Amino acid sequence: MSELATEVRDGVCWLRLNRPERRNAWSAACGAAMTEALLRAEADPAVRAVLLTGNGDAFCAGVDLRDGFEQTPTGAPDLHGMHRRHFVPTILGLRTLALPVVTAVNGPAVGFGASLAMAGDFLVMAESAQLRLAFVSLGLNPDSGGTHLLPALVGRQRATEIAMLGEPVTAARALDWGIAHRVVPDAELEAAAGELAARLAAGPSKAYAAIKRAFNAGERPSLVEQLELEGELVQSLAETEDFAEGVAAFQDRRQPKFVGE
Repeated sequence: MSELATEVRDGVCWLRLNRPERRNAWSAACGAAMTEALLRAEADPAVRAVLLTGNGDAFCAGVDLRDGFEQTPTGAPDLHGMHRRHFVPTILGLRTLALPVVTAVNGPAVGFGASLAMAGDFLVMAESAQLRLAFVSLGLNPDSGGTHLLPALVGRQRATEIAMLGEPVTAARALDWGIAHRVVPDAELEAAAGELAARLAAGPSKAYAAIKRAFNAGERPSLVEQLELEGELVQSLAETEDFAEGVAAFQDRRQPKFVGE
């Protein structure tokens, strides 16, 4: 079974994260499939908009920690390398794609999943859905563009609250704070997001591409730099006791006991 289901319908390329048994937790295979799918969509003249959502009851539960971590030559978790190889291409791909992107958040979007949700041009949320930058619960800083995208959407003070406290952001709050474009009843999410994507697909695609290019001209250099900084920072934290404790607590389903080391 593919970890990313794709379908082109009425000018819209539907991309569905397809690991419902793991709440669509992100894997290296997901990253490779997404990069390939975005390249195909941009090259296909029949595709004029992209809609990204998740199968099952979650949008994306973050990185799949059960897959373990790639290692550096010293034996430390290679978080920077994993970030560069498996996360950054997707975020940059969505942001620079010359097509409008709708993200339809059907359930929890946690950690990387929250960054993924914010990387689209329009974010539509189900009423029961939540965003959570849960990195701090592992003793890490947000990555995958989260430290760039979130402050731009909500301002530094609210972004600090979301990132440092790590508490879920409800759909209602996401709408109020300007993260979400629209919130709809759960049963109406796909119809509402699909209608928006179809409207975009029927619109002036060259104008949309120009709008994205113009917006990116102001933010893309700093986004690229920020993605690299995030990778450097998570790598510096990968060797801390707090990170080891955060991962152990996650796997044991308990609250972590951080010591600041």
